[in-house]
Amino acid sequence: QLQLVESGGGLVQPGGSLRLACKASGYTLDYFAIAWFRQAPGKEREGVSCINSSGGSIDYADSVKGRFTISRNNAGNTVYLQMNSLKPEDTGIYYCAAKVALSAYVCYVPNLTDYDYWGQGTQVTVSS
Repeated sequence: QLQLVESGGGLVQPGGSLRLACKASGYTLDYFAIAWFRQAPGKEREGVSCINSSGGSIDYADSVKGRFTISRNNAGNTVYLQMNSLKPEDTGIYYCAAKVALSAYVCYVPNLTDYDYWGQGTQVTVSS
C-alpha cells in the first residue's frame, strides 16, 4: 500500500517561502502521478499543481503560476512543492495525492481526478 507523508508546512510572513515535501513509502513513485491540493477554512479543496511520473508534464493553478514550483526526486521517492512569494490567500492545509499513471499521462490541474492515495496534510499559514 502506498503511503504519503507531507512535511514542510508552517507559519510564514507574506512574501516568504516554504518548501513542502511529499515522501512516499510502500511503493516506488516511478509509476505515479502526484498532485498537490489545498483546502482553506470554509472553502472547498482545490488543486494546486501536478506532475506526471516522468516529470515531463507539469501544471499549476492560475493562482500560483510563477510562484510555486513542483518537482520530483524518484530516487528519493519524494515530490516537492517550492512556494515563493506567499500570500495570505495561500493559507490552508496542503495535501499530496497519487494515482497510477503511464509516463505519457498529461496532468491538468482543472481535471485532477482519480487520485487514490492521500497524505494527512500539512498546515501552511501565511500571516504577518
